[in-house]
Amino acid sequence: MNNGSDKISRTTVKTPLGDLTVQCNPKGLQWALFDKEQEFTKAINNDPDAQRWLNAAVTQLQDYFAGTRFAFDIPLVPHGTVFQHQVWGSLIDIPYGSTCSYGDIAVRLSNPRAVRAVGAANGRNPVSIIVPCHRVIGRSGALTGYAGGLDRKAWLLAHEHNMLSARGVRR
Repeated sequence: MNNGSDKISRTTVKTPLGDLTVQCNPKGLQWALFDKEQEFTKAINNDPDAQRWLNAAVTQLQDYFAGTRFAFDIPLVPHGTVFQHQVWGSLIDIPYGSTCSYGDIAVRLSNPRAVRAVGAANGRNPVSIIVPCHRVIGRSGALTGYAGGLDRKAWLLAHEHNMLSARGVRR
């Protein structure tokens, strides 16, 4: 998950949850975030390699919302610390339609006391949906924090549950 070049391509994907702004560089997906309508400081130069990843990201997100994609396979290059990248890597391992707690992730990272740090890294995930931070819930099973809003988190979890149920899969 390396950052890459300043050459970028960006677009907005219409989703059932509102606009999702997606940005790629020639190495892959940098971020996908809701509510990113403010002015951006970097100009878009629509680099052909970045555009290729952007097209792939848009298609994969559309497939996810259509209920035909259960995993993503686009290269990720978000900005973050080593620890954040470790947490985001653990999020990718949470199966579609499943949930786990911040504590579960801390244990997976061999640092069971890092629950709050895991929560902070989860909250800074710049790649919504594709890095499924919405699948992380509180230890009690309650929905907790989601940068896109708890209504969106609840919708995403219900969407995944419904898509699995429609295929006869139980979790």
